[in-house]
Amino acid sequence: MLELKNISKAYVEGCQVLSNLTYTLKAGEYIAIMGESGVGKSTLLNLIAGLDVPDSGEVLIDGNQISKLDDDSVTMLRRKLLGFIFQAFHVLPHLTLGQNIALPLLLNNMPVDRAEKMLAEVGLHGRKDDFSHELSGGELQRVAIARALVHRPKLVLADEPTGNLDPDTAHDILQLIRSEIKINGSSGILVTHSHAAAATADAVLVLTKQGLQPIEQVSKSI
Repeated sequence: MLELKNISKAYVEGCQVLSNLTYTLKAGEYIAIMGESGVGKSTLLNLIAGLDVPDSGEVLIDGNQISKLDDDSVTMLRRKLLGFIFQAFHVLPHLTLGQNIALPLLLNNMPVDRAEKMLAEVGLHGRKDDFSHELSGGELQRVAIARALVHRPKLVLADEPTGNLDPDTAHDILQLIRSEIKINGSSGILVTHSHAAAATADAVLVLTKQGLQPIEQVSKSI
């Protein structure tokens, strides 16, 4: 489903974030990525989604090499295959909650009836006509999660999806993310600082300067 081949990325100021990172995520796999702040976890998700470009290396999604596609083709691939849960939510303020969640369905020419179901799944039943300014940070996060999952994407990218949620709601949302990935035969990457959140994935990896490593291997090296 996803291949990362020798990915390297440095910030403008010259700080190397990722260096020759190679990893393959197979269809149906759901992994959690942990690591220290600033190590490049969010950067990695942005590179996978085609929102940023690596300095060197290749990102392939479902056999498509992102760097060889033009902007319109990358946008279409992202729209169809990916569901991205952003830390900053990116809920559109001029649309109702129902319209926000239905947007991926409309863009993919899919029936919009699933939007209301997903709103209920994240605990916001009956609020499809509300606007984002009426919501708390935790509620906005849940809208963003519903929107990312509604079109049953092949690859789910979740960047700290429970950062604004209380423990009980976080538990329910994490189970929803896992359930949607498994039911739809998708793949998923969860970036998190929470060990409890990471434990809901099939495997936990740590991003270090040496690349992605199983958490057990990192623990033994400390």
